[in-house]
Amino acid sequence: MQWAQALDVRLFHLINPALSNSFFDSVMPFLSGNRLFGPALILICVLLCCRGGARGRLCVFMLILAVALGDTFVCNTIKQAVARPRPFFDIADVHIPASIGRTDSGSLPSSHAANWFAATVVCFIYYRRSIWFMLPMALLVSFSRIYNGVHYPSDVLAGAILGAGYAAGGVWTLNAIWQWLGRRWFPLWWQRLPSLLHPIPVSAARPPDPQELDRHLMRLAYLIIFALLACNLAYIASGIIDLSEDEAYQWNWSKHLALSYYSKPLLIAVTQFAGTHIWGDTAFGVRFFAPVIGAILSIVMLRFVARAANVRAAFWLSLIVPTVPLLAVGSILMTIDPLSVLFWTLAMVAGWRAIQENSTNRDWLWVGLWMGLGFLSKYTALFQLLSWAVLFAAFPPARKQLRRPGPYLALLVNLLCTLPVIIWNAQNHWITLQHVAEGGHFDKPWAFTLSNLGHGFVNYTRDFVAGETALLNPFFFIPAAWAAIVFWRRYRQHPLMLYLFSMGAPLFVCYFLFTFHSRVLLNWIAPAILPLLCLAVVYWETEWRAGRRTMRFWLLPGLVIGCAVVVVLHDTNLLTKVGVNIPRYWDQSRRLQGWRETARIVETARLKLEAEGKPTFIIGGHYGITGEVSFYLPEAQQGVPDHPLVYFQSSDVPQNQFFFWPGYHDRKGQNAIYIQELDLPVTNTSPIPAVILGEFESVKDLGPVMIYHEGKPTRRIQITECRGLR
Repeated sequence: MQWAQALDVRLFHLINPALSNSFFDSVMPFLSGNRLFGPALILICVLLCCRGGARGRLCVFMLILAVALGDTFVCNTIKQAVARPRPFFDIADVHIPASIGRTDSGSLPSSHAANWFAATVVCFIYYRRSIWFMLPMALLVSFSRIYNGVHYPSDVLAGAILGAGYAAGGVWTLNAIWQWLGRRWFPLWWQRLPSLLHPIPVSAARPPDPQELDRHLMRLAYLIIFALLACNLAYIASGIIDLSEDEAYQWNWSKHLALSYYSKPLLIAVTQFAGTHIWGDTAFGVRFFAPVIGAILSIVMLRFVARAANVRAAFWLSLIVPTVPLLAVGSILMTIDPLSVLFWTLAMVAGWRAIQENSTNRDWLWVGLWMGLGFLSKYTALFQLLSWAVLFAAFPPARKQLRRPGPYLALLVNLLCTLPVIIWNAQNHWITLQHVAEGGHFDKPWAFTLSNLGHGFVNYTRDFVAGETALLNPFFFIPAAWAAIVFWRRYRQHPLMLYLFSMGAPLFVCYFLFTFHSRVLLNWIAPAILPLLCLAVVYWETEWRAGRRTMRFWLLPGLVIGCAVVVVLHDTNLLTKVGVNIPRYWDQSRRLQGWRETARIVETARLKLEAEGKPTFIIGGHYGITGEVSFYLPEAQQGVPDHPLVYFQSSDVPQNQFFFWPGYHDRKGQNAIYIQELDLPVTNTSPIPAVILGEFESVKDLGPVMIYHEGKPTRRIQITECRGLR
């Protein structure tokens, strides 16, 4: 293909640098991405949704699918597979305007061209006259990518063909599916909207049957849940993000199965063990059960609310849950939180059956089992005992159960499930109690004074409230908080609302009050989210039936904005493509990027030192980087657990789970590479720990190394050569 590459370069040179001038240097970067594009796009989408009727809403829906899914799955997959360097890497005289950044992501195809031509096709399908604006803009943006020196002409051509192709194919395919599926599953809606290509609503001949409408809503909810499951599985298989530090660290646990671990119970290790034994030691295997758990939770809550309240409330809940950022993240990252939320929710659903008049001891045994498994997932499950205490105190009919053996059988099963943790800790000097006390700062004295209260409120409480409001979607967090406060006024005797309040509010309130003492991590309240969202949905749906339609002012904006935020969280580079640059300290996705490159750089340093003639291993200065390099370095991954290549630095007292596994002291005389992560500001460095200086005959600091992902700095690591283990 040398002739094709030569032709591509010649065509590139006809534009860059041949047409370079000061006017284009200002205009072309603006066309590639600017700060006005994002707000303008959101405004247009909102107007189409609110004023465009069925045609406008369908157009927005198809645009989101075509651009988000096409960019994330089609373009990124091809870029990684082809791995074509950008022009500025291969051509010496490329002209790049000053405002254009350099990225190391693949050049073929151009995502900008694909997105614009996909949007052009979708808009043309629904609004024919849009072609007079969209097509020139698509051509100008595509031209700007060549002028800016970041794409070859063939990259732009491939992107344009791909974008137009999968947009047209996607709309046609969805219409064909609607023609087949709509007639069978959604006849009421299909009769009103028989075509997605020509969305002209037809007036219904008669009012819909309420029971038939409920069946339609349930079927649509199931369809959404399984579609999201497929998207999440495809996303974790795409390799867009690397494992988080906790995921990689706990993957090491799955290779050392035990009754418990230094900081967490055993179920996270068992879950990752099952996932990697099905799919292998890959990021997909580690994360496989996160989307599955998310789908199970959605189905459980859908059925629970439909039976305990009504189908309409259950349907709205099924739409709300995927647009809550914290829950969306829990559907792709396999940490302890998905397991904790799953078993808390299952215990809540079983508990609702258990407090009914006709309940049996079997119902209570299920409550005890789910609570016990919740404890084996995360120690936060102990707060559910407080939830039950609040329920029994606030709801007199539930106290009748205390005269029956059921609650005590549940408590017995729950206590039996704590035995693995108790046995392991008894064998290891109760180290988990010490760790939990230190993590919650219970080991530090705190006086109940106005000064301490003021300090906590100004710092920790403010951060907690602001963070939870953002992560739980302010359009849903504020109505949920309001419902939890005011439902007592009108519905204090409503059994379901009182039950949901008891299952969620105590945990949230406890951590809120704890912010007056110490900082609380935002994910600690995760099990309380679903009960409080259920309470909000049931409360506001009851208000709607009573004629108070306040929910319409927050429901639709919450769904639209929440969906947009969740999409961006999955790939923050989408914002960069529309001219919005997230500050580095706000972009938390960088914690999930660059670990493959980190492992490659560390391995290069190790092989260089090993070339001196002695075996060389790796020592990590933090459990996170130790776990990441163990996972992403093939030789190290194969050595876990019996022949590790990567170790955590030795210590006299336990600092993490690596303390309880074999160390590197049997490698006497060998060399090592010591790595530690630094803060991103280039000015700071970190001293080499005294334990490393004392363990080796000589130590040489190689200095900091910056790790980049798609041209953006993600982290800095400090590499140290250590020779001759004493």
